[in-house]
Amino acid sequence: MTAFLPTRVVRLGAALVLVAVVAAFAATGRAATGANYVALGDSYSSGVGTGSYTLDSACKRSVYAYPYLWWRAHPGSSLTFVACSGATTSDLITKQLSSVTTSTTLVTMTIGGNDIGFANLIYQCTLSNCSAALDTTTANLESTLGSALDTVYKDVKADAAPGATIIVLGYPQLFSGKGCLGTLGISATEESKANALADKLDTVIANHAKDDGVTYKSAIGAFGGHAVCSSSPWVNGLELFNTGESYHPSRTGHSSGYLPLVTAVTG
Repeated sequence: MTAFLPTRVVRLGAALVLVAVVAAFAATGRAATGANYVALGDSYSSGVGTGSYTLDSACKRSVYAYPYLWWRAHPGSSLTFVACSGATTSDLITKQLSSVTTSTTLVTMTIGGNDIGFANLIYQCTLSNCSAALDTTTANLESTLGSALDTVYKDVKADAAPGATIIVLGYPQLFSGKGCLGTLGISATEESKANALADKLDTVIANHAKDDGVTYKSAIGAFGGHAVCSSSPWVNGLELFNTGESYHPSRTGHSSGYLPLVTAVTG
């Protein structure tokens, strides 16, 4: 004798199968389309400090930089990686912005540090007293950088797809308050003032990102406890035989510091 399942049970089973198929299709669709990702910015985004620049030796783009790591972790996404060592806000607009199009759905950047000559300031600290220069730069941050940041953020928003995710990342504090070879020539007072400059820069960038409607993720907390001379540094100190690597995030700084900031927004 043939057994018949109740109609309600059959319908329930069919519904569950349909839900599973739709979910699988949706997941496949997301993976197939992914994000159209454009990585803009300066050396903190290109990967200076990671010691390997096989993607572009001139701009020092690295496979260990957070944009490339994010792309590798998101199959189906595309990556246009144009961040370049030494880039200023003006460079971003004239040389990188054309990579952002109406199909761009994700943009990340670090920018502004070169506008205020941050790297040169720290090198000055190594060679001579930089205390007054740090004070002046900190006091003039808003007037030096504010309008330039507004231009960058608004231009990127205007060129990207409507609703694109635009993530601005900040800069970490470099110094832990301890001394080692990595802080050669830099006094405790200069370290403190350099960190105060990083804090002020963090505030200025955060305020303008908020005003311009882009997402800001501070690196101050993310790199907390991992500055130069700490027990587990994620930032290079002074590299005597390769000075260009100095005072930039290491490979761990990108994978454990910057990458989680981006994934906290994107998943």
